[in-house]
Amino acid sequence: MTSTANRPARPGGKPNKLTAPRIKEMLRVDHAGEYAAVAIYDAQAKVFGRSPKTAKIAKQLKHMRDEEQEHLDAFDDLLWANNTRPTALIGLWKLASTGLGTATALMGEKAAHACTEAVENVIEQHYASQIEETKDSHPELCATFTKFREDELRHRDTAIAHGAKDAPAYPILTALITAGCKTAIKLSEKI
Repeated sequence: MTSTANRPARPGGKPNKLTAPRIKEMLRVDHAGEYAAVAIYDAQAKVFGRSPKTAKIAKQLKHMRDEEQEHLDAFDDLLWANNTRPTALIGLWKLASTGLGTATALMGEKAAHACTEAVENVIEQHYASQIEETKDSHPELCATFTKFREDELRHRDTAIAHGAKDAPAYPILTALITAGCKTAIKLSEKI
């Protein structure tokens, strides 16, 4: 009798065992995502940090940026430990994320919060998928994804509580950001 853990996937099904290349894809895309999050929050905090009137949101964004930096540092270590290269698109993601952070901050506090909500919605769903994928075979990696997902959910909930859904052109803004994030995930896994 063949063990189900070593049985090949059914046609159209998912493999039963996580492969080293798949782990590398996960680490590469998560590193890219955290790198982008740091750039977004950093850009927003710089814009809001210019005025005493927006000092509160600047401080909040710096705190979120610091948490994202912790995630990025962890993925730097995981990339190294797993002999995995970062995405070749990291420079593009830095430019795009800095631009997104700056643009949404210039649109106002609610737009910056809408950006956070949209990004964190995509990222928490991405982490949830990875948690499911790693829970049986890679408990340490699963625990890392779980902790980081909880941080992302807290960021999203903070954004919603501070008026994200009241941003100008909220549906269009969040749809564009969501689409951009999903595209970046797909590209970063492979490139």
